[in-house]
Amino acid sequence: MKVYEGKDIRNLVVVGHSHSGKTSLVSSMLFTAGATPKLGRVDDGSTTTDYDEEEISRQMTLSTGLAPVEWHDTKINLLDTPGFTLFTHEAKIAMSAAEASLVVVDGVSGVEVVTEKVWQYAEEINLPRVIVVSRMDRERANYETALESLVNAFGRQVVPVQLPIGSEKNLKGVVDLVTMKAYTYELGGNGKGKEGPIPADLEGAAKAAHEKLVEIIAEGKDELMAEFFDKGTIAEEHLIPALHEAIKDDRIFPVLFASGLGNIGTDHLMDFVVDYFPTAAEHAAVHAEPATSSGNGHGADIKVSDSAPISIYVFKTANDPFAGRITYFKVFSGVVKNDATLQNFTRSTSEKLAHLSVPIGKNLTPVPELHAGDIGAVAKLKDTLTGDTLGDKTNPIKFDAVVLPEPAITFAIEPKSRNDEDKLSHGLHKLMEEDSMVRFFRDEQTKEFLIAGTGQQHIEVMVAKLKKRYHTEVVLKAPKVPYRETIRGKADVQGRHKKQSGGHGQYGDCKIKMEPNERGKGFEFVNDIFGGSIPKNYIPAVEKGVVEAAARGFLAGFPVVDFRVILYDGSYHDVDSNELSFKTAGRIAFRKAMEQAKPTLLEPIMHVEITVPDEFAGSIMGDLNSRRGRIQGMDNKAGKTVVKAEAPMAEMLTYGADLTSMTQGRGSFHMDMAHYDFVPAVNQEKIVTAYKAARGEEVEVEE
Repeated sequence: MKVYEGKDIRNLVVVGHSHSGKTSLVSSMLFTAGATPKLGRVDDGSTTTDYDEEEISRQMTLSTGLAPVEWHDTKINLLDTPGFTLFTHEAKIAMSAAEASLVVVDGVSGVEVVTEKVWQYAEEINLPRVIVVSRMDRERANYETALESLVNAFGRQVVPVQLPIGSEKNLKGVVDLVTMKAYTYELGGNGKGKEGPIPADLEGAAKAAHEKLVEIIAEGKDELMAEFFDKGTIAEEHLIPALHEAIKDDRIFPVLFASGLGNIGTDHLMDFVVDYFPTAAEHAAVHAEPATSSGNGHGADIKVSDSAPISIYVFKTANDPFAGRITYFKVFSGVVKNDATLQNFTRSTSEKLAHLSVPIGKNLTPVPELHAGDIGAVAKLKDTLTGDTLGDKTNPIKFDAVVLPEPAITFAIEPKSRNDEDKLSHGLHKLMEEDSMVRFFRDEQTKEFLIAGTGQQHIEVMVAKLKKRYHTEVVLKAPKVPYRETIRGKADVQGRHKKQSGGHGQYGDCKIKMEPNERGKGFEFVNDIFGGSIPKNYIPAVEKGVVEAAARGFLAGFPVVDFRVILYDGSYHDVDSNELSFKTAGRIAFRKAMEQAKPTLLEPIMHVEITVPDEFAGSIMGDLNSRRGRIQGMDNKAGKTVVKAEAPMAEMLTYGADLTSMTQGRGSFHMDMAHYDFVPAVNQEKIVTAYKAARGEEVEVEE
């Protein structure tokens, strides 16, 4: 593969709801450009970007796949991202390596839950968006309905730059509303369209759509508005650069039409990417913080440029059984050459980039160098992981890693055999390198190993990978709801620790007030000591004792949050007092205060968005009410009802399977953490009783 400069590179993140046709569209672009010998299909596992065993068996994208396309002396780096709700964090991370996003929308379903979610991700970082309404050859595909759905969701900036010719099985091609030419295709053909006149039955619609497009492009641009009012249109040589600028500046969200499986419109889509999408060299300057660990760092706004010092950002890590760890990165500045030695400013280590490559699905094609703006891969780096910044040691800077939410669900995980136990930690740590949303840790109280992720299916995928890749079999136990404890009242107590056993003893004495803090503010420690009743060097020990005790919980072993401790008095002994004594005193004071401060449990409340056919709406709302859910609102979209609600996580752990059963597999849902709220007294009693029983503690039973 040729080496390209930033001006000839387009980095494109392909996002959208699950089964909207993203991977098929990428496959058809690769086939049309001659990068693959045949049109890959999701059904038979032959696509370039879905190559993992789990992706092939489940017929869905689970992690970002990369593939470059060479088209008209331009390199288009395609980042094919997952669309299933539990894996959208992959799309968020991949956006950090792109100059624009291609939002793929199903021609039948229109805007769906994940479409809105990834749109929001792009909006947060001002990433230009272009929409492709795909699968237009499906039964009931309707461009007017899909367009209405898009405008309702994202505003009047959504404007078609194409019109489809025909629909469903009679889909024949597209009309280009910029050049006002038609392109027709053979369904399932080579993807090369034949240019011709606009069909007579579309001339009126095309003219009206062209005028609307020209008008919105000209808005806010005096020269273009003058030309538009003077001539009633804008000349093509002015319209093309104006549309490019409008897309780059987020003033317009163009809509194109295509079919990945039918290979219709993909050549024209790639033409559009080359002509109108922002180039890699046009990427806005990215702010980098000083890499203070080196001692001489300074912050900077990094502009994509070959002449600047090298800086690269790692946005993906994979583990290959043969090649080892593979690191995928975006070159933000400088030219990276083969065998370059760079400094990892995130981890303060040095790395040699041997065998630079361009990733094409699971294959790596060697290249001698990569210019600013390009995307590459390198194998067998020692310490580098996703989110790290590497660069020239004379220019110590660090890019901000993408901020991800905390995992939503936790399972206890047990190896099936002693042999599996020996391999479990190694396999899971390899998977954690690949997926930043996976957590693996040990509960110090229960001594259980726990695995946390975005949802049940996310965890199940990790378990399947453990078995297939690392030959490790495990058993999952019921997911643990991450309850928290807090207080509703106030307390004023004394914590005294005194121990005398000959020689130096132990003495620590503190008086604290405890009171509730605002929800979400966590723990706050206030030092209100005057007159030296406790020496300054012992005050942090009291705080540490409180923090340690709070982590162990009081009612049911869950961390205590959202409370304030005010240390206002105490006493010490010149000889017997030390840090350990005051830490113990802090723990004692905490336990006493909790007894008085009306302790209670908090539970995670989830924001749930459920999409079902209209006929199931009533039963869905009834079911939500039975789960202590609170309906927030309802919308109707093309024969489907979208129910928005809040419900406790404890009641939603098996919701995926239950929803499938209730809707005959026709419903979908999306769930995010919303906030914590008090557990009702009846439920709280059951939770505390179950917790104590699990630990063999005495349970008080009312007679």
